[in-house]
Amino acid sequence: MEMTHAVSAFHAKTTERGNEPVEAEAACIEAAKSNPAAFEPLYHRYRERIYHYLRTRINNDEDAADLTQQVFLMALDALPRYKQRGIPFIAWLFRIAHHAAINAARRYKSSVSWDALPETLHPISSQSPEELALKQETLTHLKSLVASLSPDKRELLALRFAAGLSAPQIAAIVGKKPETVKKQITRLITFLKEQNHHE
Repeated sequence: MEMTHAVSAFHAKTTERGNEPVEAEAACIEAAKSNPAAFEPLYHRYRERIYHYLRTRINNDEDAADLTQQVFLMALDALPRYKQRGIPFIAWLFRIAHHAAINAARRYKSSVSWDALPETLHPISSQSPEELALKQETLTHLKSLVASLSPDKRELLALRFAAGLSAPQIAAIVGKKPETVKKQITRLITFLKEQNHHE
């Protein structure tokens, strides 16, 4: 009965507000520790963000989708040992995804193009063919700039823009202070803008 109430409350709050309170998520997590079926709302809430993040690290859609499923299976398996202790659930989940991506990269031993960012993240516009060509040229140059960054800097960008995480969430994943992460991301964006304008 408690599990059903926790899952129902989680669904209601995510539907109403799109951002459930920590208490509702915590109740859902606790319910899922004893009943795996209660993990479903958490899976639906974070699946797309985990997939987008992994897609920047994995060469094709199918492997990224498979790895996404593996991440959630690992999370479900590890859930009984999860204790919040100042680390939000999303950061804990992305740590699992981060380690899974590192292990997958060792297996595949190839780099992923930033073309892997999903089309849904690219805005649709009614620009002229010339404007679209110029925009495409700019994006191509930007992708090559991002590809030239060190892996840890690309990781920060992937967590921020592909996964949509905040600086405090990223900080919990990479083990840095939120202010440090925020500064690093700001510097990276400034660097990319400057380099893009210079070329």
